[in-house]
Amino acid sequence: MQFSLTNQFKEKLKDEIQNQNVDFIKRSFDGISYIDITELLSEFNSVDSKYVIDNIDIETSAMIISELDEDDRKNFLKIFSAKEISKFIMIIDSDDAVDILSELDEEKRDKTILEINDLEKSKNLKKLLKYDDNVAGGLMAIELVKCNINWKINQCIDLIKKQAKNVSNIYSVYVTDNKGKLLGKVSLKDIILAKDNSRIKDVYDDYIISVDANMDQEEVSQIMQKYDLTVLPVINKRGKLLGRITIDDVVDVITETAEEERQIMSGITSDVEEDDSVWELSNARLPWLIIGILGGLFGAFFLGSFENNYFKDNQIFLSLSFFIPLIMATAGNVGIQSSSIVIQSLSNPSAFESSVTNRLFKVLFVSIINGIVLSIIVYSGLILFDYLNYLDFELYSQTAIIVSISLFSIVIVSSVLGTITPIILDKLNFNPALASGPFITTTNDLIALAIYFFVALFLGGI
Repeated sequence: MQFSLTNQFKEKLKDEIQNQNVDFIKRSFDGISYIDITELLSEFNSVDSKYVIDNIDIETSAMIISELDEDDRKNFLKIFSAKEISKFIMIIDSDDAVDILSELDEEKRDKTILEINDLEKSKNLKKLLKYDDNVAGGLMAIELVKCNINWKINQCIDLIKKQAKNVSNIYSVYVTDNKGKLLGKVSLKDIILAKDNSRIKDVYDDYIISVDANMDQEEVSQIMQKYDLTVLPVINKRGKLLGRITIDDVVDVITETAEEERQIMSGITSDVEEDDSVWELSNARLPWLIIGILGGLFGAFFLGSFENNYFKDNQIFLSLSFFIPLIMATAGNVGIQSSSIVIQSLSNPSAFESSVTNRLFKVLFVSIINGIVLSIIVYSGLILFDYLNYLDFELYSQTAIIVSISLFSIVIVSSVLGTITPIILDKLNFNPALASGPFITTTNDLIALAIYFFVALFLGGI
């Protein structure tokens, strides 16, 4: 059913909430996806949203709470009691339940756990809360379907029926030994096609990819992307099956990582959002802006020293200064292009198979081709400009040669620098996305200026 979020309906809903028209709310949201309701309620205040949630079925309410943005949910849950939150937690998967519990203050979290009637779920949630948010254990859900390797097929089918009611999606059945150690998996298809008197050990697949509960979440996402997995089992150091991570949780990690890298590449030093305070936004942006200013000042002093100490002919210096923006912009663009490609490769280890030496040779050949093409375009353009305007041919010819040769050299140097910088940062356990932001831009600008004027000195600028 398509749900239309028209302004007319929104206004009508607001009025009916004020009038406490429960029948209207129930009729309006009957059979509607919780995702659409979440989208609608995001535009309402917390009190009105709570009134809607209180008057629709508990399953939908729980999924809405689970779907809310983390910051919005954290504020939203403040108006719910511990008992109300515990009802939501009883319905949703344990990984989503832990996310909600971790967003509560310690006192309210403890009260909420005490309100959970299912002692086993309460115990498991306490275990999951001990894991950091950024490791596999913090992503996993304990709900899964497993069977013993020595069981008969009909035993396994009976257990699947009992376990399935607590598992939102069943992708496969995990196979364990008597101590709970993960041995493999068996597909539902193989279980259905197997004879009733056969055993799991006769049909299961012992090849299975799993991750340790303490593995970093980014490594988990890389493994799931590399092997194109929908679900990934989580084990402890002894190989005991603890839970599973589903693709929806990994998509969240990928999105968060991409957002973090985008901010770093833009020169924002911490995770901020538009609705954060003025101080938080300023504090996140200032560091790299200050570094950029310092780099610009250094570049200005560098230019001043050349003009005063090295160039006897101010006219050639003035002519060269017209092309400083071209030189710096090209250096920055080339560096960012190269570093962005490497960062993309580093985020997907399977794609980063060639050695650093081979990669550098490839970058070198590409930069030589690009440098030649750009130098020819710039040289031709300057000579044509000189011819059409009847300017000093000797001066502009000299300038054209200096700019073209500098541009060729800068393209090569910037490409190599843009390639090796993220690799070095990655080896030093720094986020390689730093190399695609103000860091590489400022560095390339200064190097480009140095190359430009040293070429000018070498070719007769003195």
